[in-house]
Amino acid sequence: MRPLRVTGDVGGLPDHAFGPASLGWWGTVGFMLIEGMAFVLAAGAYVYLMSNETSWPPGGRPPSLLYGTLFTVIAVLSEIPNVWVSRRTHAADVRGIRIGLWLMVAIGLGLMIVRGFEFDALGVKWNDNAYGSIIWALMLMHSVHIATDIYDSIVLAAIATLQVPDARKRSDVADNVMYWHFVVITWLGVYVLVYLVPRYVA
Repeated sequence: MRPLRVTGDVGGLPDHAFGPASLGWWGTVGFMLIEGMAFVLAAGAYVYLMSNETSWPPGGRPPSLLYGTLFTVIAVLSEIPNVWVSRRTHAADVRGIRIGLWLMVAIGLGLMIVRGFEFDALGVKWNDNAYGSIIWALMLMHSVHIATDIYDSIVLAAIATLQVPDARKRSDVADNVMYWHFVVITWLGVYVLVYLVPRYVA
């Protein structure tokens, strides 16, 4: 008896997908889980170091709220154009995708400028004591993630500007939007540790 062989033409199936049906989506989620755990470990180190000090920050004052709060406000508000980019992506609105991506690049660069003022206003250097080391580590970790998203956004914006982005590239833009959600959410946790805990908990 000859084995039954079932074949079919899959040429008409889409070569892209959005969300969980996309391999790139799972890669982005995996990366966020790994990096999220790094933030959790850093937060654990922060709490451990704080528990071994009689005052926090030791022998100093908490960082100024000005630049950290300004950064937070801009970051939270950036979710408005970020979500708009997502909607333009799913609607295959090429012009909207181009405008949105370059706008997100500008916002990211603006945030990095504010971050530079933040470091200057921390009131402690990374090598002054354990407190300085851990808050600089938290801030640097988050800064790297902003830089990563800026780079990704520049690449996607350049591609979308030079050519009409196909469905696969639009799927990449959607994943980039999701990663920016991660950047904003992790910053809220870092903001609490760096700016609020020394004032209201320690």
